[in-house]
Amino acid sequence: MIRSLLSPGASWQATRELVALLTRHWQLTYEMARREVSERYTGHMLGMFWSLGHPLVMMAVYIFIFQFVFSIRLPGGSGQPRDYTLYLLSGLIPWMTLSEAMTKSCSVIVVNGNLVKQVIFPVEVLPVKSVLASLLNQVIFTVLLLGFVLVTQHSLPWTWALLPGLILLQVLLMVGLGYLLSSVGVFIRDLRDFASIVVTVGVYAAPIFYTVDMVPERLRFLIYLNPFTYPIECFHDLCYSGRIAHPWAWAATVAMSLLAFYFGYRVFRKLKTQFGNVL
Repeated sequence: MIRSLLSPGASWQATRELVALLTRHWQLTYEMARREVSERYTGHMLGMFWSLGHPLVMMAVYIFIFQFVFSIRLPGGSGQPRDYTLYLLSGLIPWMTLSEAMTKSCSVIVVNGNLVKQVIFPVEVLPVKSVLASLLNQVIFTVLLLGFVLVTQHSLPWTWALLPGLILLQVLLMVGLGYLLSSVGVFIRDLRDFASIVVTVGVYAAPIFYTVDMVPERLRFLIYLNPFTYPIECFHDLCYSGRIAHPWAWAATVAMSLLAFYFGYRVFRKLKTQFGNVL
């Protein structure tokens, strides 16, 4: 089974099928993602303002604590900046989006069971709409981070121009994981609890609050065993270092994103025929 899932020909065919399906149902996917975001603030007095207000407040808190209270500075070797706040936010922002998407994906099929049971409904859009809804906060946070860089550094490194491409790789990774987790989550309802533990521990197992150089050399291999270390280092390259300091992390991120996209959808496609029976 694993060999058939990873065969190049089958992967290419599955990818073409998925791209065609999502293109055909793009409007539906967008509307469902928009509704998920709007329903998050239904009944709130300030409504959709919180989609901007919450990231704005959180960004202000991070900047105040790490820039002015603790005043932490990283070693500025090899021409890298010493701004700890910038380093922290560069890795924390994509991690929060990734962790939210993973957690929601585990139950997205179960929660939308009434739609899944409808023969004509394209269930493939459900994991994607959750990823798109999770991406909103990252976009807002990234714009705020861009403003922080301009204010503190008085310039924007050229590497920021590569950020859309890296976010696209992140989306491929999240969609692939979304398909995998959502399909398995139909059969294993504890998966969401397990994913919550993974994302809670993962924020400390990846170089977000610290650099890899701060870890004792004999223990660094543990950091590199964490697959999420590689995309986080790519975001550090673009938003913090201003140069491609970890080319191996880019190679690993590209390979991991494509593999997750291929493998996740293939598993989803094989298991979706059983969704109606289980739900």
